[in-house]
Amino acid sequence: MSDKEASGGQKHCSDHSGTSLPPENFGFLLETIRQKYDLAALAGAAVTSQGLTGAGAVGVRKYGSNVAVSVEDQFHLGSGTKAMTATMLATLVEEGKLSWNTMLEEVFPELAQIMNRAFRGVTLEQLLGHRSGFSDASWPRGKNFFDMHGLPGTPREQRLAYVAMVLSEAPVCESGSKYLYSNRNYAAAGAMAEKAVDDSWESLMQKRLFLPLGMQSCGFGAMGTAGKMDQPWQHKLLWKWHRPIRPGPRADNPPAVGPAGTVHCSVIDWGKFITAHLRGEQGLPGILDPETFKHLHKPSFGGEYASGWLVTERPWAGGRALTHAGSNTQNYAVAWMAPARDFAVLVMTNQAGGSTLKACDEAATALIGYLNRTTEFVLIKPV
Repeated sequence: MSDKEASGGQKHCSDHSGTSLPPENFGFLLETIRQKYDLAALAGAAVTSQGLTGAGAVGVRKYGSNVAVSVEDQFHLGSGTKAMTATMLATLVEEGKLSWNTMLEEVFPELAQIMNRAFRGVTLEQLLGHRSGFSDASWPRGKNFFDMHGLPGTPREQRLAYVAMVLSEAPVCESGSKYLYSNRNYAAAGAMAEKAVDDSWESLMQKRLFLPLGMQSCGFGAMGTAGKMDQPWQHKLLWKWHRPIRPGPRADNPPAVGPAGTVHCSVIDWGKFITAHLRGEQGLPGILDPETFKHLHKPSFGGEYASGWLVTERPWAGGRALTHAGSNTQNYAVAWMAPARDFAVLVMTNQAGGSTLKACDEAATALIGYLNRTTEFVLIKPV
């Protein structure tokens, strides 16, 4: 096994003196917040470049049930998937199968007749930075969620059909001119990877990301098995009523936009992914060269958006902080990473709506405050 394959999956942290410490249980911090905001479940973790510092999961898989969650249970990442897709694509760039400057017209010559001319020169890096000029509407003009779930073929075939539709539309602004967040960008980027190596995005994520990092809980779409409560159910909060969503193929966004936000995993496994990024920031070996990780963390076109990360400044981070949140309207997840201080916190819940975002920000604040052994700061501000 190479250094790259061996890194990123540690289960214990280090006190930087060479001593391995067991992870802390953050359940006591999380349960107070879960009860305050009446969440079904809440999971959180903290990691460094050496691995897991602590984790916890509290609450139940389905609101009103007595089936408790654990740190091994799966939660949905929503747009937290974007940083994963960008990382997988970076492995292809390092191998020369794609470049940051590879253009859509180079990868999809078969779409030349229907592709709007404005999109032909859009590069992979522009897609990852939301600089393509795509509309921020997730679905092609005249189509909806159910139309996209009804596309024929494999997920890869559905994705190509989706990309063909959005490329045939006109841009809403000049390509490359400004930042406009759109799931279309990451769907197209995922399709570029599929075409470059003749494999599906789902398979590439497993082979190039999840397996090397030991992320065994990762999957796509809604968590769990239809008719069972073997994983947390998703919930929509309608006023004060928690509406549980049964697991099933239409309990999440369609596979066509998978690269933009359909990954689920445990908080422990998400921590392994974040650890890989912190290792890169520390110049340590991993699934990518350290400089490639740093490239993913830098807004290539100015502004605040890098490849699946918002880049901002926070005093508790010692300067630069990277963050991203995600929701499929039935879950919520957020991560904060402080490269200068070599730690990150991540929070996940199986519901959305109401005060869920506030609850998760408060949980992240509590974890950061606990790690810093002080709660004197106002740590988190929405970005």
